[in-house]
Amino acid sequence: MYTSRLWTMRQYAGYASAEASNARYRYLLSQGVQGLSVAFDLPTQLGMDPDDAMALGEVGRVGVSIATIDDMRQLFDSIPLAEVTTSMTINAPAAMLLALYMLVAEEQGANLTEVRGTIQNDILKEYAARGTQIWPVGPSMRLTTDLFAVGARTYPSFNTISVSGYHIREAGSTAVQELAFTLANAEAYVAAAVSRGLDVDAFAPRLSFFFACHNDLFEEIAKFRVARRIWERRMRERFGAKDPKSRMLRFHTQTGGSTLTAQQPELNVVRTAYQALAAVLGGTQSLHTNAQDEALGLPTEETARLALRTQQVLAYETGVADAIDPLAGSYYLEHLCDEIEREVDAMLDQIDAMGGAVAALQAGYVHEEIERSAFEQQKRIESGESVVVGVNRFQEGSALEPRIQVTPPGLEEERQATLRNFREKRDGVATRTALDALRDAAEREDVELYPCIRDALAAHATLGETCDVLRSTWGVYEG
Repeated sequence: MYTSRLWTMRQYAGYASAEASNARYRYLLSQGVQGLSVAFDLPTQLGMDPDDAMALGEVGRVGVSIATIDDMRQLFDSIPLAEVTTSMTINAPAAMLLALYMLVAEEQGANLTEVRGTIQNDILKEYAARGTQIWPVGPSMRLTTDLFAVGARTYPSFNTISVSGYHIREAGSTAVQELAFTLANAEAYVAAAVSRGLDVDAFAPRLSFFFACHNDLFEEIAKFRVARRIWERRMRERFGAKDPKSRMLRFHTQTGGSTLTAQQPELNVVRTAYQALAAVLGGTQSLHTNAQDEALGLPTEETARLALRTQQVLAYETGVADAIDPLAGSYYLEHLCDEIEREVDAMLDQIDAMGGAVAALQAGYVHEEIERSAFEQQKRIESGESVVVGVNRFQEGSALEPRIQVTPPGLEEERQATLRNFREKRDGVATRTALDALRDAAEREDVELYPCIRDALAAHATLGETCDVLRSTWGVYEG
């Protein structure tokens, strides 16, 4: 007897301000979304406040701007954090955003041992594919593994990392490279945590993964099956994980943003639906469907709603969630799985021979592989060998321009004024004392940083001020 299942439906807010995002979240929850996803703007991702000179022109453009505990309070105002699950796309300053989130949850009266969600906290893929790293690799890995320890001890229901192949794939990798680089990065995190004295079975059950899903239906399904197979084997053989949950690969899937086209954007609804189907047939636990206009900008309310409805039709009308593994036993699929597994294992062996994921990254191997694959794929598109409907075949003439979401005028100035007011009202001595304590901790290798980060933000330090303390101590990455 098969057991029916559903995945957690997630949707981004897609707005620039905390107030507007909060309104979108409350609407989504009323529409059956079980999980919220927070996309932060570029200054937030880089640990900068809205009034930083380097943030000029970028505030609120690709997500919500968060700099203070007041911002986080506004973002989740009237949303019970004890009852929802939240995924936050944040990496270098992941510890800071997690601290702000938990401070607000605590203010709401939530039991922090039961608060559920995920913080991305995957810094290695930033150096490889995305570029929002701040500090050198060593200190960044220290922050990442700090959260493993904190999570196991204090937030046992919260996933303290989401090892992401999504951005690697979006940068141009193949499905095989996405899998190999993601699993290699995950092993690097596990090895770093174990080297710090953490028991693998104490933190590994809360590891989670994040994959892209592109257009080749059967390749994507096989990719997800192979990921589970390889992870179980390597966690058991390499790290001696005894708890079955430590060897379980739990993953979130997002449909492929880089597969969306600005030409005939209505076709992106079809692409997204097929990609979502592949993710579900591959066994995803959590799913986000991109909106049809994301090749042009942040989704509008209408397109975000249609993306959500795509998931709901899949969940409630198609029957694909009625069986755990409906494609089990397919000869073709098993052939694909075996082929992909051989290729991924060969690439993992090559990375191991180089000294692991960090060494492969620093040697330039990861960048070179991704860039080569992206270049080859672009050549195939331009030659017509790879068909992209509406781009290199079946083109249309002039088409109606869709309505595009724009950053509200004056948002940057408004955010800066709010920040000035926040600083004027706080106890400056308490803030400075807490930041000094964080600096002292950062200068020592044997001190866990998260409690000091949390204390600083609770004392009304800003995100930028907290990150600046670590910049002044560790320097910045220069790759």
